[in-house]
Amino acid sequence: MPSDPDKPFKLGVVEGFFGSSWSWQARLDYAEFLSRYGFNTYLYAPKSDCLLRQDWQAPFPQIHLEKLHALADAYQQKHLDFGIGLSPFELYKNFNPGNKKLLKDKLQQINFINPSVLCILFDDMQGDLDSLAELQLEITDFIIEHSHASHFIFCPTYYSDDPLLITHFGSKPKHYLEDIGKSLDPSIDVFWTGPQVFTHTFPRQHLQELTDKLQRKPLIWHNYPVNDAERLTAYLHLKPFPNDKAVMQELTAGHIANPMNQAYLSQLPLYSLSHIYSGKTGGDHLKSACEALCPAPLAKAILQDADFFQHQGLTGINANDKQNYLNKYTAFQDSPVAKEIIDWLNGKYAFDPNCLT
Repeated sequence: MPSDPDKPFKLGVVEGFFGSSWSWQARLDYAEFLSRYGFNTYLYAPKSDCLLRQDWQAPFPQIHLEKLHALADAYQQKHLDFGIGLSPFELYKNFNPGNKKLLKDKLQQINFINPSVLCILFDDMQGDLDSLAELQLEITDFIIEHSHASHFIFCPTYYSDDPLLITHFGSKPKHYLEDIGKSLDPSIDVFWTGPQVFTHTFPRQHLQELTDKLQRKPLIWHNYPVNDAERLTAYLHLKPFPNDKAVMQELTAGHIANPMNQAYLSQLPLYSLSHIYSGKTGGDHLKSACEALCPAPLAKAILQDADFFQHQGLTGINANDKQNYLNKYTAFQDSPVAKEIIDWLNGKYAFDPNCLT
């Protein structure tokens, strides 16, 4: 499938994880980070914002609405696409006139925020229902009709071939992805995490087969360096992304990374993603990231401890070693990067049991 010259390759971040969300200051800081390092997209979709998910029917309080509007403005001033992730939880079970009115009201508030991108997310909810694709497409059409966004992204309930989704959300309806691909407007992107929920690299054949099903190139939601799953909260993922640039640019609509609960530490692996797509494939990406984003002594400490953070983490750490790490990073506690390491060591990033995958 040839590239669409009117749809540039999306490279960015989706704040789309469970658990502790980022601070408003971190989100504002990301506008500068993404702009400086060649990204073009930021999507606000934290699972902790219940007003976009389980409690989507409830209106945003004015102060929350104003913060999101200011956030959108900050990204747009940097010429970045700012998106909102709306996930009307299991609305397809009862898309009645009352819920349509509530959805329209929520969309009017989102229009005030003024996102350039609106994501319509049906991830991580029950899927073993008759006519699931048809019902979700009906809701999607309604949302598009009442939205002022210029671009839309759809996330299916079955956003991977991983059997983990069937375990938690029920059997996938027959021809689910094919039905979405056939009926969804071709201008709308479709999120996909790969063969697994947590996919490392993206095989060419897999992407080609998926493109045939969806009748469009998938938009990759890459679950790295995310660490919200129960088996991942004990670790900090700082190592670089795999270099999949060639296959991604040929066979996908873009590469959107889902980062860690630790916003500033996430910038270290994201730095590598920026350099991969800018063609800077040589050298030590983590070393370059630490030197670019941290004071020199802190950069040295993180490079020394990166293997521990990534592979051993808090699993089995003894009290003496933990205190030694705390003493080391307390020396740099004025840095938000070091502050996140300290908080992680102190267990302040608790696992959210709503995260099933």
